[in-house]
This record gives sequence, C-alpha cells and structure tokens, in this order.
Amino acid sequence: LLRTMCIEMGRNGAAIVGIDLKKDPALLEAAYNDAAGVTRDFTLNLLTRINRELDADFDLSRFRHRAHYNPMAGRIETHIVSTVAQRVRIGSREIAFAAGEAMLVEYSCKYSQVEFSAMAARAGLRVVRSWTDANEWFAVQMLERA
Repeated sequence: LLRTMCIEMGRNGAAIVGIDLKKDPALLEAAYNDAAGVTRDFTLNLLTRINRELDADFDLSRFRHRAHYNPMAGRIETHIVSTVAQRVRIGSREIAFAAGEAMLVEYSCKYSQVEFSAMAARAGLRVVRSWTDANEWFAVQMLERA
C-alpha cells in the first residue's frame, strides 16, 4: 500500500497517514474485547452481512468474537469462533464448522514510529512530520517521496 501511495502521489505529493502505535497488550486487548460489546457486535456484523448479501444462514448466537494481541507480529488478531459443531449454508454451498473452529477476520497492526518510518523508507517514502496524542497511543505522520 505504501509503495502504491508513493507512485500515486507523484514527485511533489504528500500523504497523511494515521498509525495505531504499539502499547501495553492489556490495554489493546481491553479495547478489542470491550465490556459494552461494541467490537464484538462490529465483528459479528460480518456474519449478518454474509447472510444478507450472500444468501447465508449463519446463526449469530452460535458464534463468538475473539480478539487477542500477538506480540511477535505486533497486531491484534480477530476471529469469529463457532461455539458448537454446525453446518452453515452460503448460497448453494454448505460449510461445516467444528466447535471452537475459528475464522480469522481481521489483523489490526500496531507499529512503533521507528518501525513505521523504516517501512515507509522501504516503499520510497520519508516521514517529514509526526504528531502524537498525549499518551503516544496514536500518531499522524506526513509522508513525502524520499
């Protein structure tokens, strides 16, 4: 994506990019497994959309949201997990799920500013300005061609 941005912005172009910075894994997991269930509802809405748009019959009460931080990869990994052995129809196809079987639905990558700058450099970009919130949980960076 950054390489494409580099090409598309042209010689004198620039881009503003938001970066979710690495932080305490407990804080990340609490955000992606919030007590109000906002993230859970957002994740399970994928099944609602599949039901509507692909003529499927997922029973949302038979699936749960699971999100955990993978520190080696530096990302939250979100899954939808079947709570029981079941069969689901999507159009004319039928898919079997074992109890506990998970579908990976999202990677939410977290970076340090140094990691992101190095990734941008590999794409032919350089960070010319950077702003963070007071906690340094999020950064906005201005990129130009290197």
